[in-house]
Amino acid sequence: TFLAYCDKVAGAAIDVSDDSVEELMGKEVDGESLEATRQALVSKIGENIQVRRLASRGGESSTVGAYVHMNRIGVLVELEGGTEELAQDVAMHVAAMNPPFARVEDVPGDVVEKEKKFLTEQALESGKPESIVEKMVEGRIRKYLEEIVLVSQSYVKDGDKTVGQLLEANGAKMVGFTRLVVGEGIEKKVDDFAAEVAAMAGGN
Repeated sequence: TFLAYCDKVAGAAIDVSDDSVEELMGKEVDGESLEATRQALVSKIGENIQVRRLASRGGESSTVGAYVHMNRIGVLVELEGGTEELAQDVAMHVAAMNPPFARVEDVPGDVVEKEKKFLTEQALESGKPESIVEKMVEGRIRKYLEEIVLVSQSYVKDGDKTVGQLLEANGAKMVGFTRLVVGEGIEKKVDDFAAEVAAMAGGN
């Protein structure tokens, strides 16, 4: 069955290096490769099954927590210190709020510069003097970073504290997270409905 195959894939994924899907699909489970099992399952149930991505986090010195939401969003959070339960709580926050970055230092410089340029142009166009614009932009960039960085966001289960404050109170530091969504990154074909109806009417 499909679920039994998922269990096989998940079990084999633990021993895969470098998050390589190719290596994973070449692994033998119950006498045949996962790729051969996949092909046989596709033929049997008539559904297109693909193993597209593989993600892992953590090492001996870090704490990792996982959260899966409605079998559609999966999150791994890696902390320095703290407990698995704490990491799981933060993973739940990541599933709900979808922050682009874990820490301020993870935000690429070009992302900040692009936002800074946009805010500066916007402020100058409104007629504000340059001396005021610089300070305005600095404040808005701080606010922008607070919104896009996980540790600066208000914790979803307690809005009175940030995720960073939650971690600090529990003796933990953020290392990073991985968030996967079912179907993410797949190019969806957009059909022309009128053309489809016309083709059906024409017997094509």
